[in-house]
Amino acid sequence: MENWLGLLRIHIKRGVNLAIRDTRSSDPYVIVKMGKQKLKTRVMKKNLNPEWNELLTLSVSDPNTPINLFVYDKDTFSFDDKMGDAEFEIGPFLDALKMRSRGLPDGTVISKVEPARKNCLVEESKIVFSNGKLVQDMILRLRNVECGEIELQLQWIDVPTSKGS
Repeated sequence: MENWLGLLRIHIKRGVNLAIRDTRSSDPYVIVKMGKQKLKTRVMKKNLNPEWNELLTLSVSDPNTPINLFVYDKDTFSFDDKMGDAEFEIGPFLDALKMRSRGLPDGTVISKVEPARKNCLVEESKIVFSNGKLVQDMILRLRNVECGEIELQLQWIDVPTSKGS
């Protein structure tokens, strides 16, 4: 844990236009993986536009480790069906964090991440100073599936013993 940078809170807001995996709907949930860490949201029954509004927290030690999201349809009598995946990097967010934005006016845009072939962003993602904290809103297009997006927000949690604070 000596290389521990701190904690990243991921607010899984909602899914939009997720794929149908049951007869007329799906029972989606999200798994977030970073390195060996794996976190899961609750299952939303019969919902293609779920509002999870869940906070998941990862401990960050390597800023170059990508974060992967996997969306599944919960099944009772068989394996859960895949509903797509996405990946994003936290490097730009951590770079913005190093700028020490304390004292900036609320809503100041620190940095922007453009959609590119190597990321799953639907649109430009802004890193903003909001309510005394740095946040990044993202809309990720799911891969390996016919449709679906996940909306989330990143926020850093200051921990006095970490190297990132």
